[in-house]
Amino acid sequence: MTDWDLKKLRILQALHEYGTVTEAGARLNLTPSAVSQQLAALARQVGAPMVEPYGRRVRLTAAARLVLRHADRVFGQLEEAEAELAGYLHGEAGEVRVGAFATAITALVVPAVVRLRERAPRLVVRVVEAEAAEAVALLAAGEVDVSVSLNVRGSVARDPRFVQLPVLDDPLDIALPLDHPWAERAGLRLADLAGEPWIFGAAGPWRDITLGACAEAGFVPERAHTAADWAAILAMVGAGLGVALVPRLLAGGGGPVVVRTLPADLPNRRVVAAVRAGTEQAPPLRRVVREIVKSGSTF
Repeated sequence: MTDWDLKKLRILQALHEYGTVTEAGARLNLTPSAVSQQLAALARQVGAPMVEPYGRRVRLTAAARLVLRHADRVFGQLEEAEAELAGYLHGEAGEVRVGAFATAITALVVPAVVRLRERAPRLVVRVVEAEAAEAVALLAAGEVDVSVSLNVRGSVARDPRFVQLPVLDDPLDIALPLDHPWAERAGLRLADLAGEPWIFGAAGPWRDITLGACAEAGFVPERAHTAADWAAILAMVGAGLGVALVPRLLAGGGGPVVVRTLPADLPNRRVVAAVRAGTEQAPPLRRVVREIVKSGSTF
């Protein structure tokens, strides 16, 4: 493969544009002799003359015009690359892949993407739904660039492979059936529900969060039903099958339930964004993470 020299291609381009060796050299701050030497070197490199006599001047040969056509495309691509690089360095271009759990996508990632589409349309954000532990695994494998997960066991906390940034502390509320005795009664504490049947997952971050919140309230919840999907959990609560902690990010989630706050207990879960160590200064990643954190500040 020919080892192309962009300087020689620039000279060829200038000769075509300005018509004479002298003018091409003047435009490039080169002497006519230097221009001629570079054109001769290019001719030797490609194995064909680049110029031929034309009266008292010279003109490009057919081989030179062929090279020039490709050179023009090369320089056009390089200009596009420079423009994209400038956008990248300002956090306004590039591609960022975000792995996040479902409620974080709805409440945090989508609003961030909407703002970025308006303010940095050349910055492409691709979203992958993944539960908290899975999002961290995708980040470690290089399949996403940013993870939005929960700071619980198995998360990125204190893992030297990642740089972590808090997004928000998401309050936990309690979902009750409409006819539950505590649905309207004032002063509800989490411990008041110690004897209730509970609904939460068999494994994963939400199980740990539920068990941890109840432990702080002084009891171990009886898991009567197992579910991870919020629609299923709220449907079971609405049918009177049990009670469940729900994140404030879920914004009630709909369904025939009463969602009560627990201001005396203040249970919460920490939502965090993380990137791989060494990538935290990449402008597009910083821009996307900043917008996700901004979404969290509205809660």
